[in-house]
Amino acid sequence: MHSGLLSTQQVQCPYCWEMIEIVVDESAVEQDYIEDCSVCCRPIHFRIHLDEQGQMEIEALHEEEF
Repeated sequence: MHSGLLSTQQVQCPYCWEMIEIVVDESAVEQDYIEDCSVCCRPIHFRIHLDEQGQMEIEALHEEEF
């Protein structure tokens, strides 16, 4: 789904391993935030950035990884 500069992305929770959907602001080159998993409610640390080709890279990390 694309709505302006927002898109939805599928990522895997680093705790319960379920695929969840997050909304990403494509206008920001670098993003670093925490959002709870919609399945297990554990805090996921998201690091999102655009690579040299403009492709979005999303890291979903658990507490011990940041």
